[in-house]
Amino acid sequence: MTARKRILIADDEPHILRALGFVLEREGYALQYAVDGEEALVMARQERPDLVILDVMMPRLDGFKACRALRREPGLASTQVIFLTAKGQESDHQQALAAGADRYLTKPFSPSEVVDVVRQLLSAGG
Repeated sequence: MTARKRILIADDEPHILRALGFVLEREGYALQYAVDGEEALVMARQERPDLVILDVMMPRLDGFKACRALRREPGLASTQVIFLTAKGQESDHQQALAAGADRYLTKPFSPSEVVDVVRQLLSAGG
């Protein structure tokens, strides 16, 4: 039996954490949660998740900065990163890709779309 893939979800909105947690846990993923970018970095360094879902607008450290920091970490540089944010402007999308994001999804989100993207990235990433 293979180990469950680990996902870290970083968002400062509790209802988003619950909604994502519900659909991803049902798919069998092991989940961890952070409420800001700094906490997400600390947890990522400790737990080495297979995938990180980041909001852009979070306290202490925004998602763009958190993603760039993840990409600089030798043990985390290849971790899959999905942005899930209310910021839908093309410039935000480009900034996320420049920071190292693998995918960019906007809120409100379709739970099935998130699950599909997670599956795609985790099957491609190992």
